[in-house]
Amino acid sequence: MNMKSRRGSFNIYFTIALLFVVAGCRTSGRPSDEKNMSAMHLFLETTEDGSSANGRVLVTRQKIPMIVQREPFLTEMDVARAQVVEDQGGFAIEIFFNEHGTLALDMATVGNKGRHIAIRTQYPDFTRWVAAPMITGRVANGVLQFTPDADRKEAERIVAGLNKVAKAAKKAAKR
Repeated sequence: MNMKSRRGSFNIYFTIALLFVVAGCRTSGRPSDEKNMSAMHLFLETTEDGSSANGRVLVTRQKIPMIVQREPFLTEMDVARAQVVEDQGGFAIEIFFNEHGTLALDMATVGNKGRHIAIRTQYPDFTRWVAAPMITGRVANGVLQFTPDADRKEAERIVAGLNKVAKAAKKAAKR
C-alpha cells in the first residue's frame, strides 16, 4: 500500500495538533498563527516489505522509492527549535529536539546504521517528502541536520513554521 493513501489520516493528525495549539493561542487572546505552522514527520526506513506496519513511499522530487514504517517516530511536537544553516556551499535544516524527541532519535539511530530517515513536511500550501538522510551512527545529542529537497525560501518557511509549533507547545506546557 502506498503511503500517499494515508495522506488523509496525516491531515487529520495535523489538524488535531493545530486545534490544540490554536485553542491555546485563542484562550490567551492572541490571533491564531495556524496558517504559519509546519508539520514534520520522520519515518524510519525498513526492509520488511509486505507488513501492514510498513509502506512504500517516493522520497524527494526525484521519487526515490523507500519502504518505511507507517507510523512516524518523531513529529513537529518533538521539536524544540529549528534553523537553516550554511552547509558545504549550500544550506541545511538543523532540528533540535526536545527531551522526548532526543530519546526517540537516539533509540531510532542506535541500531539502524545504514538505513534512512524519511522526512515529510507540510504546511497549508506545501506537502512533500523533503529528505532521507542516512543514519551513519547513533545520534544521542538530539540534533538532526539534513539537506532538504527544497529551495531556501521553502526551507525557511518550514523552519519558521516548526519554530511556531515549538513555541506554542512550550507555552501550552507551562500552563
